[in-house]
Amino acid sequence: MKKPSRYLITAALPYANGLKHIGHLAGAYLPADIYVRYLRVQKKDVVFVCGSDEHGTAIPIQAAKESTTPQAIIDKYHPIIKENFEDLGIAFDIYARTSDPLHHETAQEFFTYLNSRGDFEVKETEQYYDEEAQTFLADRYIKGTCPNCGFPNAFGDQCERCGISLSPEMLIDPVSTLSGKPPVKRLTKQWYLPLDKHEAWLRKWILGEHKDDWRNNVLGQCKSWLDGGLQPRAITRDLDWGIKVPLADAQGKVLYVWFDAPIGYISATKQWAINCNKDWKPYWYSDETKLVHFIGKDNIVFHCIIFPVMLKLHGNILPANVPANEFMNLEGDKMSTSRNWKLEMQDYINDFVRKENGGPQMADVLRYYLTTIMPETKDSEFTWKGFQDANNNELVSILGNFVNRTFVLMHKLCNGKVPPLHATVLDAVDNVIINEIEGTKLKVENLLEEFKFKEALSVVMDLARKGNKYMQEKEPWKKVPANKEEPISADNQKQIDNCIHLCLQLTANLAIFINPFLPFTAKKLCKMMKVVDKMLEWKNGGRLKLLSVGYTLKAPELLFRKIEDEEVKAQVQKLEKASQSSAEQQAIAAKIQETGSSKVQEASNKVQESGNKPQDTATPALESNGKSQITIDDFAKIELRTGIITAAEKVEKADKLLKLQIDLGYETRTILSGIALYFKPEEIIGRQVTVVANLAPRKMRGIESNGMILMAEDNTGKLHFVSPDTLIEAGSRVS
Repeated sequence: MKKPSRYLITAALPYANGLKHIGHLAGAYLPADIYVRYLRVQKKDVVFVCGSDEHGTAIPIQAAKESTTPQAIIDKYHPIIKENFEDLGIAFDIYARTSDPLHHETAQEFFTYLNSRGDFEVKETEQYYDEEAQTFLADRYIKGTCPNCGFPNAFGDQCERCGISLSPEMLIDPVSTLSGKPPVKRLTKQWYLPLDKHEAWLRKWILGEHKDDWRNNVLGQCKSWLDGGLQPRAITRDLDWGIKVPLADAQGKVLYVWFDAPIGYISATKQWAINCNKDWKPYWYSDETKLVHFIGKDNIVFHCIIFPVMLKLHGNILPANVPANEFMNLEGDKMSTSRNWKLEMQDYINDFVRKENGGPQMADVLRYYLTTIMPETKDSEFTWKGFQDANNNELVSILGNFVNRTFVLMHKLCNGKVPPLHATVLDAVDNVIINEIEGTKLKVENLLEEFKFKEALSVVMDLARKGNKYMQEKEPWKKVPANKEEPISADNQKQIDNCIHLCLQLTANLAIFINPFLPFTAKKLCKMMKVVDKMLEWKNGGRLKLLSVGYTLKAPELLFRKIEDEEVKAQVQKLEKASQSSAEQQAIAAKIQETGSSKVQEASNKVQESGNKPQDTATPALESNGKSQITIDDFAKIELRTGIITAAEKVEKADKLLKLQIDLGYETRTILSGIALYFKPEEIIGRQVTVVANLAPRKMRGIESNGMILMAEDNTGKLHFVSPDTLIEAGSRVS
């Protein structure tokens, strides 16, 4: 391509269905931010776009788990995710939403244009249908056994254990996640993107034009898909939640999330342009724009095969590179939300950034460690011990130590001012460090251009390491007479000046070089050196006159604090406890499923059938202890589900309240119940209860209660649990 005059950088749109963990951060957002910050200090025209992906089945599935609406879910998680990114220094030019009207309009226009050109195929095919729920099932609403690894809870689009991409037809013994029953196949009409027609072009473009500049893991996965033969891909779905297909004969259909979501990059760019009063079109239509997608490896097929076909048909530019990272594991195991084996960005922010001894520098500590273990070419692993070592042995002992020693010696030996450089007494050791300062810029620059962020950061830290070595070799403190009354000789003062001068210029260069990686630390260094952020521009890297001779600098401040063993131990225990709790809940659910009674299910079905019969208005009204009567419609508003008490404890300073953790099958709820006078906490663990699942949350004693358990009171005033007479699967509806 031509030398770019502008850059458009995208980071994968995260689902707004829950909190995001550090694996997500290291996979797409941190590398994208490093690259964008590098481009910005180069004074490039760059736009960095991202936003919440608020469609697809992940959203209504989470809404069902939290007994709320999809809109409530995205409104809850979008601002949290956006704030998490800001707290960790991810500096998007815009963080948009795919629920915004502008995105709906953009996606529908995109679909309409391709449809009008005949770029889609319309086919009537058999798809899985849930007869009980009376709905066609999207991939994520189908579970079964993975044909590749035998995992029994693989989804219809992907196995979360082995990572293989699937289709529902590939699953062994598929069942609907809505009813738990095997689905049937029914005919439905969908619109397809015929990827097979573009296979030859994709092969030439990916494996020919980009064989030397794309990562091997990206090329390898693309080749695997192409060698397997591409098939038409449905880009519409039978769902209620999503962007409506803008055709009269497509009622009840929405755009497939992986057709809609990447168009979010375009709509986000449009919104950014509106906000800035700029023209968005050159960023998507000019061949002078360099488009780079930062993603995780699970998104390669969408960003390297499907979206490029869409862009080519629509007349847009194609991505120049798609630097996809592999996965990051945690303490020896794959991160898993369902098993609570994860470190969410929010948890790290709460435990380190927002603590009294935290602050923005602790955000940089996470950025540093994640960059050093970034899974650029293979899976990597986050460990709390590794995190501690990276901070204490590298940031504190190397970078922080060098800067602190330099400032301390400047104030002690040079009156707190930048000393002059005496060319006449420069020696071989001085010249070596000068060459290192001047040569580092090009090394880092070349590595960043190749998206080798881990290696680039290593070069920067190596410069700090060489600064420490240089200072140790020069030993300026030894050139001060032992007798404080005796003046320093002129020659010794020049030696001191040269050492401190070069160390200060090296510090200024470190601020420039670490800025893309550790932006908060770079700003703190600028403050200590009393220089404006303009000094951080890339063109200043490698220069030896960044700090003026005679300029007074501030007193030294520690850049980083040590992380103690107790902090690491607490984090590991927290992780293990959360995982153990999750495992216990799953074991209870599995036990219930094993011992579930078909008679209870039959009885439940009979109750449901009788409840659905038309009400006989001639039947006399029953007495209800003075309560006003309700209709069957009123009763239908109440959602009753079975649950299992997995934990119970007394609420402090509340004699009657117990705080219960109740497994509802699809989630665990905290519910407060006034039964402490009748039951001991340890006696009711594992007890089955009936829960009013859609009761509005209520705070009591500062604790939010999300639901209510049903209890019966006998004529002596004693309370009894209202529950089936035998164990039934947690989360089962009570009708």
